[in-house]
Amino acid sequence: MNIGVLALQGAVAEHIRSIELAGGKGVAVKKTEQLDEIDGLIIPGGESTTIGKLMRKYDFIDAIREFAGQSKPVFGTCAGLIVLAERLEGGEEPHLRLMDMTVARNAFGRQRESFETDLDVKGIETPLRAVFIRAPLIKEVGEKVDVLSVYQGEIVTARQGNLLASSYHPELTDDYRLHEYFINMAREGGH
Repeated sequence: MNIGVLALQGAVAEHIRSIELAGGKGVAVKKTEQLDEIDGLIIPGGESTTIGKLMRKYDFIDAIREFAGQSKPVFGTCAGLIVLAERLEGGEEPHLRLMDMTVARNAFGRQRESFETDLDVKGIETPLRAVFIRAPLIKEVGEKVDVLSVYQGEIVTARQGNLLASSYHPELTDDYRLHEYFINMAREGGH
């Protein structure tokens, strides 16, 4: 499976490494035409406002909406989760508006409040290692959204059909099972 990583900003190389450890082929996506060559797309962490601006500048907004509309899976991690959200707290303008969720930016605090933990994730047998860095939080979800994991009562992993989102950075650990889960979504056509 060819899994693209949106290469405008963020942890692109780390995601490609995790994709390859999980048995897929990682592709750095820098042009919209490349979306035709991949089976799934990861929007990495970074800075969501910057990623959103670059997506607009390089015509990725409609292209990714169309990609997702073809039931191809899209996975947003950290800032990528913010980019996927239909609603953002604080009146900020949403970017892709694909996933029926309300998100709060930097909900876990600043850089110094970053931490690692083991998370139980629905669909993954044993706890998954997760790195939270200035992580956003999923405050509420629509009825079509399946909550896959919570941390201290707060939603940190969710799925809506062919869309997957995590508040944390799975690519910054040696545990590549969430990438494996996403590759399986691509294999199943996002359903």
